[in-house]
Formats: sequence, C-alpha cells, structure tokens
Amino acid sequence: MRQDRDPWYDTALVCLNGHLINASSKEYPMDNQKYCGKCGEPTIDKCQKCNTDIRGYYNIPGFADLGTNEIRSFCHECGEPYPWTKSRIEAAKELAEEINGLSKEERDILSRSIDDIVKDSPKTTVATTRLKKFMAKAGPVVAQGFKDILVDIVSETVKKTLWP
Repeated sequence: MRQDRDPWYDTALVCLNGHLINASSKEYPMDNQKYCGKCGEPTIDKCQKCNTDIRGYYNIPGFADLGTNEIRSFCHECGEPYPWTKSRIEAAKELAEEINGLSKEERDILSRSIDDIVKDSPKTTVATTRLKKFMAKAGPVVAQGFKDILVDIVSETVKKTLWP
C-alpha cells in the first residue's frame, strides 16, 4: 500500500502509435483522451497482453516535477513489446525487404537483426554493426528510413552508434 510520502508511478495514456497523451492519467484524468490528437489512433493505459498499467510519471513527493516522461517500448510486467514498438519493428522489417541492393539472404539477416536492435542484450552490438553495414550498402535514403522508424525505440547507445 502506497503511503503519501512514498514514490509511485502514475499510469501513462499512450496512443497505439506511441504518442504520449498523459503521463499522469490517474492524477490528472481531465487530460485523458480516447483518441490521439496527432494521429487519430485509440489510446491505451494497460498492456494488451497482461493488463498491467503502463508506467507513467514517477512521482516523488517533495520534489519538483522535472517534466521527464519516457515512453517505454516493453511492458515492465510481462516483457511484451507495446503496440508502437511492434509496429515500428514490423515497419523496419518491411523496409529491409524493399532494399534492392541486398541479396535475399542479407535482407533476411537484416530483418532478424532488427529484433536485437530494440533490446539491450549481448546481441545488440552485433545487430547494430550489421544494420550499419547494410545501411551503408543500401544508401542514405534507406538509412534515413531506418532512423525515422527506429529512433524512438532503440537505446541511446544504439542511437549514438548508428546516428552519431
């Protein structure tokens, strides 16, 4: 049970494309919306697999609100990717299939590597290196496409490696 002086997470309200609608949907329900004003997608506040609240603003009583709200890519309870993460992974894999300068085998390797780019694991470095190599081969338009799709769901380390 939460006491008035204990830190706690509010529940975030996020659209299916990953736009943050309200980082404090319980504390400030008047700011909630059923649909996103940016893209029109429905909003959710729970993991669609395990029904756990999406973590929002971290309240620390007695400290000022610094306004930092991170949209997470995966559920903290079950580890399932949120819908915005799934759709970005799917879009990046579709882009990998469109690269004419790569062989079918290279496109398959690239597509499999995308799963490892969005997670921080021992395979992330290998996957990042592969993506960088394939992006150089495919050209700047494709590289920009991957950046546009993936930049919001990869770690800071991956961002610095791929897009310094």
